[in-house]
Amino acid sequence: MSKYLNYWDTIEFADKQWLLLLILPLLFLAWQIWRYQQLYPVLKLPILSGLGKHSSPWRGWIKRHLYVLRILAVGSLIVAMARPQFVQTEDQIETEGIDIVIALDISSSMTHRDFQPNRLEAAKKKASEFIQARADDRVGLVVFAKESFTQCPLTTDTIMIQQLLREIRSGLIEDGTAIGMGLGTAINRLKESTAESKVVILLTDGENNAGKIQPMMAVEAAKTYGIRIYTIGVGRRGKIPVQVQGLLGTKYVYQEVKIDEELLQEIAKQTDGQYFRATDNEALENIYESINELETSRIEMSKLTRRSEAFYLFLMLGASLFLLELLLRYTLVRNIP
Repeated sequence: MSKYLNYWDTIEFADKQWLLLLILPLLFLAWQIWRYQQLYPVLKLPILSGLGKHSSPWRGWIKRHLYVLRILAVGSLIVAMARPQFVQTEDQIETEGIDIVIALDISSSMTHRDFQPNRLEAAKKKASEFIQARADDRVGLVVFAKESFTQCPLTTDTIMIQQLLREIRSGLIEDGTAIGMGLGTAINRLKESTAESKVVILLTDGENNAGKIQPMMAVEAAKTYGIRIYTIGVGRRGKIPVQVQGLLGTKYVYQEVKIDEELLQEIAKQTDGQYFRATDNEALENIYESINELETSRIEMSKLTRRSEAFYLFLMLGASLFLLELLLRYTLVRNIP
């Protein structure tokens, strides 16, 4: 029931000045009530035995109140003249998404445990949260070590991309750090994009030491296609515990793992991006939040209004009430000479 009440709440009047005429049927109603009191004064009887047994009081009641149908009919016709309309308003949201490719280093050094549980798993977890927050954007995944390949093409299917992200592990590719190859593959996924903004998020923990494409060659290609690159260096500064295989089995030794921060800074600078250094899980989370704020989709909101005429409903109602009055007046309660 509430559904229909809400539907009628959407009525507006195109020519509402005609509603002023509703005073006429109200005046007619007041006049009829006064006239009825004058013609039919109240007569109090101690008993009802003086009334005829075969009288039909309900016919007389109907006859005396036929004017109500006429008042309602006139009122309906006046409302129809005011052109009632059903008005439906819808909010339309248009988003201009961003195409983003995450290029993730999966070399063996990404298994170091200065992050919890290690660098790669921490990077995957924060990347997954980042992807979840980009529902209006297309996101792709590229992984690299000594070579690179596309783990997931650009898509808005967050469930699929997160599943493919979970399947990433170190050892899928021969070990090494080919930053240029990772960038090249990511740029190749974006070069045909028609998005207003195209972004690569490059995450690595080492120095470029492999691959046929030099990082700055990839940067020139990114500039040609209008691609912005955010770079993230992952790893604590100083010496960290590194797992090594010794004669007596696996053991941890403290080593200093170097990140080519100058290269990562230059890549970001040349493409109007930014360089970030993540030294723990919390810092990595803050970096993704910063990128999320820097790369915001443009959202435009507009309202679409649909109007449909409803005057014919009141016109039909008024005509039906007039016909009902005539039918009753000349059949059921007509005067017999």
